[in-house]
Amino acid sequence: MISLENVTKKYGMTTAVDDVSYNVDRGECFALLGPNGAGKTTIVRMILGFSHPTRGRISIGGIAAGKPASRKKIGYLAESHRIPPYLSGRQYLMRHASFCGLGGASAKRAVGDIIELVGMAGNENRKASAYSKGMVQRIGLGAALLGGPELLVLDEPVSGLDPLGMRDVRVILEEFRNNGTTIVLNSHLLSEVERICDTAAIMNKGRILMKNSISKIVRANETLEDVFIRLVEVKSARR
Repeated sequence: MISLENVTKKYGMTTAVDDVSYNVDRGECFALLGPNGAGKTTIVRMILGFSHPTRGRISIGGIAAGKPASRKKIGYLAESHRIPPYLSGRQYLMRHASFCGLGGASAKRAVGDIIELVGMAGNENRKASAYSKGMVQRIGLGAALLGGPELLVLDEPVSGLDPLGMRDVRVILEEFRNNGTTIVLNSHLLSEVERICDTAAIMNKGRILMKNSISKIVRANETLEDVFIRLVEVKSARR
């Protein structure tokens, strides 16, 4: 589904992503992990076509990232997701439904189903100005899920959610993964990543330190957090 080949991204003299290569298979739930400034968000932006590699190539389903056809079946939730305060959650989702080519009764039905799925029934007609951060995040996830995306790109999807909200998101993502949706997850909550994802790449300072299945990354008596901290601290100490 996603292919990165020797991808480098520079901003002036700063190298944000340094010669990164990996593939994400169809139906895979993949986590992109690393400390702040590791290059994760830069990779996400290049996958979505918001920026372009300085060198290397990224493709989505065999189509160069950034081309309209490559974005056609992508659902995206940004970490700093915002909803115009004058819109209700339903109005916001109806706008997104129109972007997905849905209209009329089909749009109303799809939006109604999504509102139920993300746990916003009863709050969908309130203005976004009255929403908590968790409510905004739930509506944002709903927008990403509209239209039946083949690829979900989620940047900190449980930001602002309480433990029950995190569980709800986990159940939703597991359902979409089981139905064949490819998921790319950027998250600092490693315990959630360990529960949801099949594979992970750990980054630091623009480079991939490790990429493997979660089961192979996590050894006996270790957690993903243990491996993450050890790798990042050792690599940082060597520089």
